[in-house]
Amino acid sequence: MAVWRRWIFPILMVVVFGVIAVSLAKLAFFPAPGASPVQPSAGIADPVVAVERGSVVNELALAGSIARDEEVVIRSEIEGTITAVHVAGGTDVWAGQPLFTVKREYPAAVIDVLASEAGRLGDVALVAGQSVALGAEMVKLSPARYHVLSTVQPVQLYRLLNAPGEGTATIAGGPAPFACVGLSTQVADDGTTSVRCSVPVDQVVFPGLPVALSIAIGTAEDVLVIPVTAVKGGSGSGLVWVDPGDGSAPAERSVKLGVSDGTLVEVLEGLEEGETIRQFVPGSAAPVEEFCYEIAPGEEYCETGAVW
Repeated sequence: MAVWRRWIFPILMVVVFGVIAVSLAKLAFFPAPGASPVQPSAGIADPVVAVERGSVVNELALAGSIARDEEVVIRSEIEGTITAVHVAGGTDVWAGQPLFTVKREYPAAVIDVLASEAGRLGDVALVAGQSVALGAEMVKLSPARYHVLSTVQPVQLYRLLNAPGEGTATIAGGPAPFACVGLSTQVADDGTTSVRCSVPVDQVVFPGLPVALSIAIGTAEDVLVIPVTAVKGGSGSGLVWVDPGDGSAPAERSVKLGVSDGTLVEVLEGLEEGETIRQFVPGSAAPVEEFCYEIAPGEEYCETGAVW
């Protein structure tokens, strides 16, 4: 009996497991004659969306800050000799305040050089008895004027083409929201694009304050709308791909566009309500969505994945 337990039973178990392993391998890698291999039954289809009616509010929300307006150069209006210096560098002055007195020999004249507006003087490097030429720089003045400056992506300039002349500036902890006038766009030498508007003189602000700038550009209600991801182009006109619904390839079509909020865009011409179009321009990847969930109290884990 000891021989059976020690030798026979273990050998039989090895043989049985070997037969099972061979059978599984045959089923997996050597299908029976005539059997068709299993093929995947699902495919990835291009997503489509229907042309629907809706409302679009083109309101651009920008983050900016308060900045003092550029320095003003005060120049001599005559050629002559300085007879008096009335101010020191760094002084706050009012509009029309005398800064220097200049005497001209011929024809004889004595004039006061005045502050062109209220502000703070820069360094004063002139002294009595010093000669000055006509148009020479005498001092720089930082005006008591301020503006809001917001950096924007260059592509956002398209949304500002029909922007009004003002926006609404909000300073957390500051005064009530106020109109920021003289709205304009500008491009710096390094290619940085920004939006600028002037702070009314009756508003108390300080350089460096963060500002939320809201610009209401336009509103369209009860109009045909489509996702901006479906349009190649987007400023005034573009191309979309219409799904015929019979399984054939989508057809390219030109459309005329109106107001956009960055997510939806108004369709003025080229599509009818109920038509279906590709949700994404051919050749472009779908946007990546981020999914976050809590893995521990106060600790969150996020992962991304493309939406198809």
